[in-house]
Amino acid sequence: MKTLIVWLMVALSMVASVQAETGTEQRNKILIVLTSHSELGDTGRKTGFWLPELTHPYYEFKQAGFQIDIASPLGGMAPLDDKAFTEADDYHQRFLEDAELMAKVIRTLPLATINPSDYDAVLYSGGSGPMWDFPDNKHISRISASIYEQGGIVSAVCHGTAALVDITLSNGEYLVANKPVAAFTKQEEADIGQLDIIPFLLEEKLQERGATHISGAPWQENVVVEGRLITGQNPASAKKLAVEVIKAIQQTKAI
Repeated sequence: MKTLIVWLMVALSMVASVQAETGTEQRNKILIVLTSHSELGDTGRKTGFWLPELTHPYYEFKQAGFQIDIASPLGGMAPLDDKAFTEADDYHQRFLEDAELMAKVIRTLPLATINPSDYDAVLYSGGSGPMWDFPDNKHISRISASIYEQGGIVSAVCHGTAALVDITLSNGEYLVANKPVAAFTKQEEADIGQLDIIPFLLEEKLQERGATHISGAPWQENVVVEGRLITGQNPASAKKLAVEVIKAIQQTKAI
């Protein structure tokens, strides 16, 4: 918690001098969506987005020359699950020193304001929060279907795959129907003690929607590429997922 307070103080001191990117440029842009949900069921504990599932893709995209916007269902400050700071990660300090990225997290764009035509890809980031505010979200479905049907990439990692369970295309079919996907597994939920807390199991819900769930070893990298739908199982998959998204964008632009 102390680390989170320090993070907030540093971020707030920097945000006034940093301008978030606007959506005025056409394409060559990626949208990362974070959760707005901060309550872990009815446990009284806090949750939010998982930092490495933002930072690892974000810096891959940035290095590849993409502009990145960050949005959330409600807009404004996205809740950071401070448990992430209990795990060693080379990107933590980079994030704490990155005024631009902090400003984007503090002032996320509301999904209702997003124009899908501005983006080559969308990535739904994880953390436990998405289990509550990503499913059955009309703007997630609108944005994702539009990006996918205009030839762009839809991607998600870990609990961010909760965004996929209710995305329907213009033909009325679920986006994930008849497609292989990776998602946070039942075993991994059990490992963190959340089986009785989360509203549903990702692998089961995705299968109900017609997807084929591809499980890798718990906590090990597992990314599934199915054309322009790209999914990652867990935090260890976040960086590779971003690499695959970049490859897919490059391939679509080369056609």
